[in-house]
Amino acid sequence: MMIKTMLRHKIATQMIVKVMVMLMMMMIAINAADTNEVFDPCSDAVVQKFDGFTFGLAFSDKDSFFSNLVQLSPCDSRLALSKKAQLAVFRPQVDEISLLTINSSPSDPGAPGPLGSYMVAFAGRMHAARSFPVMISDNNTIITSFTLVLEFQKGTLQTLYWKKFGCQSCSKDFVCLGGEDCALPISKCKSNGGANDCNLSIQLTFSGTDKNLQALNSWYEVSNLRQYSLYGLYSNLRDSVVGHFDSLF
Repeated sequence: MMIKTMLRHKIATQMIVKVMVMLMMMMIAINAADTNEVFDPCSDAVVQKFDGFTFGLAFSDKDSFFSNLVQLSPCDSRLALSKKAQLAVFRPQVDEISLLTINSSPSDPGAPGPLGSYMVAFAGRMHAARSFPVMISDNNTIITSFTLVLEFQKGTLQTLYWKKFGCQSCSKDFVCLGGEDCALPISKCKSNGGANDCNLSIQLTFSGTDKNLQALNSWYEVSNLRQYSLYGLYSNLRDSVVGHFDSLF
């Protein structure tokens, strides 16, 4: 019996090592395929499939993104965002579905939501592509799940837009805002004694064409699976994997 147990542990260890080696090889292959040397979200880049692409998210109040009633890119120095906005920068792989998460800590229900009440996605200087400001929170609720589409033409980013799927998938703890967004009462966040972490999750996809005129199709894959939450699937998978390894020690 002891020999069988030792063999099982040996086989399990070998499998884990093989998986780790395969993951490392995949990461090396992905990095080798990245031909985009632009890492600044405020610089222009022309990309192909599997390149990395750098873009930013700016968080502030809605009026901060406008000058004389015109919405400008957060890269535009005419906006005084450096004094009051917060910034997150990501580099996803072109035409791969990515799940971006941002830790947030809403304060008491009477205060604005985490990181400012609106966010804008942006990249580039010549086209100064930017999304419309999307609400994260008001005084009472927070929206924790978003879908962002980056649309390219011949490898150059043209626009970024937030895609809405309605409230059909709202769970019991959520309320529907404007018939478009599932929002959670801030009082139900962990920072206020609730059971929900209230971190922001963004499902990122691509559409259009790359610099080689290859179609970018990841947006269509997400649109076909819109009833599922990548964040929920990720959380379930993470808990399953962590629980499995915890049982080994």
